[in-house]
Amino acid sequence: MKSVLSILVAAILFIASSSVFVVNQWETAVVLRLGEIVKTDVEPGLHLKTPFINNVRKFDARIQTLDSSPERFLTSEKKNLEVDSFVKWRIKDVEKFYTTMNGDNRLAGMRLGQIVKDGLRAEFGNRTVKEVISGERIEIAQKIKDTTANAANEFGIEIADVRIKRIDLAKDVSESVYRRMEAERNRVAKDLRSKGSEAAERIRADADRQRVVILADAYSEAEILRGQGDAKAAEIYAKAYNKDAEFYSFYHSINAYQKTFKDKSDILLVDPNSDFFKYFNNSVK
Repeated sequence: MKSVLSILVAAILFIASSSVFVVNQWETAVVLRLGEIVKTDVEPGLHLKTPFINNVRKFDARIQTLDSSPERFLTSEKKNLEVDSFVKWRIKDVEKFYTTMNGDNRLAGMRLGQIVKDGLRAEFGNRTVKEVISGERIEIAQKIKDTTANAANEFGIEIADVRIKRIDLAKDVSESVYRRMEAERNRVAKDLRSKGSEAAERIRADADRQRVVILADAYSEAEILRGQGDAKAAEIYAKAYNKDAEFYSFYHSINAYQKTFKDKSDILLVDPNSDFFKYFNNSVK
């Protein structure tokens, strides 16, 4: 009797648990009857269902991220670009999503990824590398978002955003571009060095010319001043001589004696009776 009661209680509990289901705040759900949808957009909370006849499929209603691997796309110049992008999406119509995608997020990601790739291929194919890199990235992303949103609407999916994370040149193209950039920079540097050397030589030549001119002017001015000084000195000497010729002759002789006998070891071979010793002999007497 107890075992039968236990089995009965267990059966009741099993049926009761199979009759209720909970939808979380971040979820959306559909109720199926033998595989056919009977209710959609079930609100969060506790709900009842018919055991063994109804079953429930729950889906994450939050925004999800599809981050695909970088893909190569050709530009209008037939240049390969590696593009890394991502898509933000969420389930908008759970009935359409379940019907078209069988409620499979992986399948939805594959379809969205292919739509985005087709959009990128079309947009990049109409642009050059310069146009893509120089600032049309936002415009491209917006166009792809619009295209993807229209296509995804058929699957019950809402596209929140499409962004391009990175655009890189292919390795072979990058090396070619870097080589051209390096050659261009080297050419500019060589041109600047050449212009600098030319300017330096011009400045150096001008400085040398100015140096020669300044020295010549200074020498000329010095000679003029020296001549004027000599003339002034001669004039002063002449005036002094005319005032007292004897004293001037005496003073001149004394200076000559001082310069001649400046050192004790100085020797002068000359006739003692010469005019040179005129005042010297007179002083001795």
